[in-house]
Amino acid sequence: METLDLLAQEGWRIRQKNFQSNIKFSYPNETKAVSVTGGKCELNCAHCGGHYLKGMKALKDIPEGNGLSARSLLISGGCTAEGKVPIAEHIARIAAMKQRMKYNVHVGLVDEEDIQEIAKVADKVSFDFIGDDATIKEVLGMDRTVSDYVACYQKLSESCSVIPHICIGLHGGEIRGEYEAIRHLKALGVDGITFIVFTPTKGTRFADCKPPSIENVVNILTSARRELPALPIHLGCMRPGGAYRQELDLWAVRLGINGIVNPVSGAVRLAQNLGLTIERREECCVL
Repeated sequence: METLDLLAQEGWRIRQKNFQSNIKFSYPNETKAVSVTGGKCELNCAHCGGHYLKGMKALKDIPEGNGLSARSLLISGGCTAEGKVPIAEHIARIAAMKQRMKYNVHVGLVDEEDIQEIAKVADKVSFDFIGDDATIKEVLGMDRTVSDYVACYQKLSESCSVIPHICIGLHGGEIRGEYEAIRHLKALGVDGITFIVFTPTKGTRFADCKPPSIENVVNILTSARRELPALPIHLGCMRPGGAYRQELDLWAVRLGINGIVNPVSGAVRLAQNLGLTIERREECCVL
């Protein structure tokens, strides 16, 4: 615990030097998740297995004229075997639905032609950034490399406002490539990073794995704060629940994270006790 205390103190000092005394707590009730592929995904990744698509509204099931009561949409879906979410194939329908809503578009490894289509509708693009070749091959099952993620991020950033996401412990709870991902993004240039945490999920190949230790997560978050001191860092909605979340959220506040999605009540109280002004948001954290 002493090591974690020192890390938290370091992160907090960096925060105080570079940011105002506020923290964003996001409760994304006004952002609806839409899948362009319904429940289908060709990758069937070890950590997800298509499970999280089940909680999304299928694009094909949304009536003409939209019919969704929301301020914004997270537009995502399953991936093709090449690792891209086929957003561009549905761009006309997506554009027609937009009206006054904001779109956070989760794209995968898209090509330049797709990027030009996506840029027509995306207010923000969420891009999963992986820093380890073995994780890409063994978890996602793709014959791609970190260099493919670097190239895609660069192309996306030329046309869209991109918020990269790093999943801590993606390789079945092991730390592989997270620090490298931070370093790559530092070199590439970035406006913010959202961190999520591997969550063992029933029915997946990683169902019996454990999430990364709190110590590992705090180390990585502090490393990001150290490497990118003036960069907004958020803790996203995907992270384990229960006692794990209770502990992690408190550490995240203590080490100076800029925002948390669906924080535990103890984290809210801690933020108040630390003198932070709470900004409550009702949409996806990247919006």
